[in-house]
Amino acid sequence: MNRKYVFALDLKDNEALIKEYESHHKNIWKEIHESIVNSGIEQMEIFRTGNRLMMIMEVNEDFSFEKKSNADAANEKVQEWENLMWKFQQPLPWAKNGEKWILMDKIFELV
Repeated sequence: MNRKYVFALDLKDNEALIKEYESHHKNIWKEIHESIVNSGIEQMEIFRTGNRLMMIMEVNEDFSFEKKSNADAANEKVQEWENLMWKFQQPLPWAKNGEKWILMDKIFELV
């Protein structure tokens, strides 16, 4: 059974940077796509309002945050991508030092 995670992050409040960020995501690098799929992420979507982003990830039973983090740390292209993305991103006010995407708590579900 797949699990779903939702994250939040802010972009720098700059229209030109936001457009450039979106442009990068219309054509993500092949290595980034491969690292996402190979980690067990089966579906990923990013939504934006203003400079606030929300990412929804659906993962399979093979996914773990620890494995993904270790694989990303060892992948030169992922590190290059992440460093490039910091040009556009800014941490949420309550983020820990160096923390980007913050896992959101589900507070409601219509059943």
